[in-house]
Amino acid sequence: MKKMLIILLAMVMSLSLVACGGDEGVETGGEDTKLIGVAMPTQSAPRWIEDGNNMKNLLEEKGYEVDLQFAEDIVENQISQIENMITKEVDVLIIASIDGEALTDVLSKAAEQGIPVIAYDRLLMNSEHVDYYATFDNFQVGVEQGNYIVDKMGLEDGNGPYNIELFGGSPDDNNAYFFYDGAMSVLQPYIDNGQLVVKSGQMGMDVVSTLRWDAAKAQSRMDNILTAHYTTDKVDIILSPYDPISLGVISSLKGVGYGTEDLPLPLITGQDADIPGVKSIIAREQTQTIFKDTRELAKVAVEMCDAVLTGEEAPVNDTETYDNGVKVVPSYLLAPVSVDIDNYREVLIDSGYYTEEDLGL
Repeated sequence: MKKMLIILLAMVMSLSLVACGGDEGVETGGEDTKLIGVAMPTQSAPRWIEDGNNMKNLLEEKGYEVDLQFAEDIVENQISQIENMITKEVDVLIIASIDGEALTDVLSKAAEQGIPVIAYDRLLMNSEHVDYYATFDNFQVGVEQGNYIVDKMGLEDGNGPYNIELFGGSPDDNNAYFFYDGAMSVLQPYIDNGQLVVKSGQMGMDVVSTLRWDAAKAQSRMDNILTAHYTTDKVDIILSPYDPISLGVISSLKGVGYGTEDLPLPLITGQDADIPGVKSIIAREQTQTIFKDTRELAKVAVEMCDAVLTGEEAPVNDTETYDNGVKVVPSYLLAPVSVDIDNYREVLIDSGYYTEEDLGL
């Protein structure tokens, strides 16, 4: 009996030693593997799913672990998710905020733990604890939309007057102000000289903004504008900052008879080149969108993250524009591209961003 007990004890000790040795050989999840927290605003918009997945894949290719979370446009969810990432002791946070002004406290908690923060496409406001910002040239996005309107309506040739209505993005997203200001830097002179007429009189982000970029809110506002100001006149142009807003406006317009040979849809801008928006352009309903290649933006954010962790210099090409109220955040700006029926194949399909099947062709 004693001999058997000794043999059994030796076997248990041997198995324990093997198990311990196996743990030492695990690289993923070990002490040397860095964990990156990626906080995205929502999965309701396809672009944020692509952004999140692109970053996750690129980070994992570099050997990082990734905690990717989507908050479904609920600020409290995003705060909770980031707090959880801090508890997990992530090494870097990459945050595309729902409300850029709502994360001040949680960013302070990250700073207390020495966690660097990279703002992704939406600037994090009112905090010194933002290390870098990866985004597109958001003022130029608006400029491109404005220039498209000027070109297609022949405003430089003196054409007009045309009736235009203005839509803005979400007031809790700093980018929305850049989009609007960029567009108005082009359009305001034509409003001033009467070539463009805002019949509703609704101008300025305090009036034209669309909370959470919500298509239903845009549709409702367009309904009210049409009822109050366009019972006899027609609207010729819609400045829209975002494809779902554009589609909400189109639904409103079609509801009162636009989209026919006698009453064609107005020129309607957009942004993000998401699949429903591009399909609408192909159907000749939405007129234009702004393509922002999120594959490239994900690469920039990952390069910033990698630089922070390896002590290298992060890619930055703007150190003056993006003041978050406390500091000017070093930024990398990518160029937006205007897309319409004439160039969508070249820009979106030939580049491999979409396939013909994606767009129902």
